Amino acid sequence: MAEQTLTGNADFDWSSIGKKQDNYTTEEKDRFDELYGKSLNTITDLQIIEGKVVAKNNREVVVNIGYKSDGVVPLSEFRYNPDLKIGDTIEVFVETAEDANGQLVLSHKKARAGKSWDRVNAALNTDEIIKGFVKCRTKGGLIVDVFGIEAFLPGSQIDVKPIRDYDIYVGKTMEFKVVKINNEFKNVVVSHKALIEAEIESQKRDIISKLEKGQVLEGTVKNITSYGVFIDLGGVDGLIHITDLSWGRINHPEEIVKLDEKIQVVILEFDDDKKRIALGLKQLTKHPWEALNSELKIGDKVKGKVVVINDYGAFIEIAQGVEGLVHVSEMSWSQHLRSAQEFVKVGDEIDAQILTLDREERKMSLGMKQLTPDPWNMIMEKYSKGSKHTGTVRNFTNFGVFVELEEGVDGLVHISDLSWSKKIKHPSEFCKVGEKMDVTVLEIDGENRRLSLGHKQLEENPWDVFETVFTIDSVHKATVITVNDKGATVGLPYGVEGFCPARHLAKADGTSAKAEEVIDFKVIEFSKDAKRIVVSHARLHEEVKEEARKVEKSTKKADFEDSKKAVKKVKDNQEKTTLGDISALSDLKEKMDKK
Repeated sequence: MAEQTLTGNADFDWSSIGKKQDNYTTEEKDRFDELYGKSLNTITDLQIIEGKVVAKNNREVVVNIGYKSDGVVPLSEFRYNPDLKIGDTIEVFVETAEDANGQLVLSHKKARAGKSWDRVNAALNTDEIIKGFVKCRTKGGLIVDVFGIEAFLPGSQIDVKPIRDYDIYVGKTMEFKVVKINNEFKNVVVSHKALIEAEIESQKRDIISKLEKGQVLEGTVKNITSYGVFIDLGGVDGLIHITDLSWGRINHPEEIVKLDEKIQVVILEFDDDKKRIALGLKQLTKHPWEALNSELKIGDKVKGKVVVINDYGAFIEIAQGVEGLVHVSEMSWSQHLRSAQEFVKVGDEIDAQILTLDREERKMSLGMKQLTPDPWNMIMEKYSKGSKHTGTVRNFTNFGVFVELEEGVDGLVHISDLSWSKKIKHPSEFCKVGEKMDVTVLEIDGENRRLSLGHKQLEENPWDVFETVFTIDSVHKATVITVNDKGATVGLPYGVEGFCPARHLAKADGTSAKAEEVIDFKVIEFSKDAKRIVVSHARLHEEVKEEARKVEKSTKKADFEDSKKAVKKVKDNQEKTTLGDISALSDLKEKMDKK
């Protein structure tokens, strides 16, 4: 076969092989290429430009920036703007015009961050309201994404009312105002409360201008304290004092209301500026006294609960908001007033009788003892004169002891009727409160509810015996108990006491007897009626001296008499001798004469 030589066509367009043939001339193609090139933006990497949202799904947002291809941005970068929709214009950062796959790579987050500080400062200067996404909770507040910057939202700036749970705001997009920027440390502080306050201030002025006494409003319990409840009236706060929460007594406002509860309140008072508003809750209901049974009267028996106790009595609530006072004197028939706490305690359910009732003044007095028999009605039969009983020492006075024979029946034992023998200056020397004491009834005064009792009368009068023991001039050994300027009290046998005047305390050596000395005393005075024994120690040694003096005197006198007799005898003897001699001489002379 003969070889054929192939020759090419110089005008053949090799680039058209495999492609659809368009009837365009070369000039037309060049013109179309030029027009297409003009329709595309000229972009470079790492620049911020605007684009339009052309598509959106659950994960991505497609953005057209006028380039030959569209870019894709993760939907998570638009968390701060949940209202994003197709057609919105946004800023994007061109990370690369064409990656390895020929894809345009964009970032909305980096575009926001690039201008964030300028926008944040502008928002601070112009008080612009901006949107931010609450990312997470932190100590003292929340972290908010604002223009790609992490800003701090303090807990106190979240709302006008105290926030107890910060977590409920995490994941939400909210509006804020920039309140503080620290450019050195790149810190931004935002506030949501500032927006609310501005709105509330407007509402507040409107509410305050319409406030009137007696007006009923709906409010929300904002805060509860021990003294009352603060109510939010829509930007204006009012206080319900604890006494205006309920007609009845309450211990704490939490018994009536709860936080965040919506309640109806009535305006009671407010100051000239209407900044302090006093509210009431109980005033919206009828006063319990007005609803009190109209047939209730003095003498009726009622049942109630003890709500308050004071020293002078107890308040009994017989119906919600209706109280009566039981004075301590009406709790028992006893004449000795005691504390109300000895009879009742808070919370006790008791029965009482109405003593007084004043519906206009809304006052009522009650009595408890009236429901038990009056023991004085049977006093003459039960405690006849001369009868013996055992009672309890209740209290002392300077003049005696009050002894309770039974609840409501007391009697007085005069200090002089406590003991036959002891000198008692105060009853506390003889007995103690609470002790049992045996007594006998001396006198009865039923009209004045008085009993005169005696204790010493239970024994025979020992002074009848003492009269025979402590006779005048009798000597007894006794103990010096007390000593004063006037004298001393001495303890004589049989438990009886005597008195020794000061001058009679002198001892033989010239000193004076002291307390606790045990020495002999002589009875120099005894009075059965006055129950008085006067003794002396000085008399003992004074009488001894006197006796010695008398003995000495008597001895001297006897000696003198004896001497006198002796002298006389001598004289008599001398006289007889002389006369005898004379007689003898006479006889001798006579004989001589005769001779």
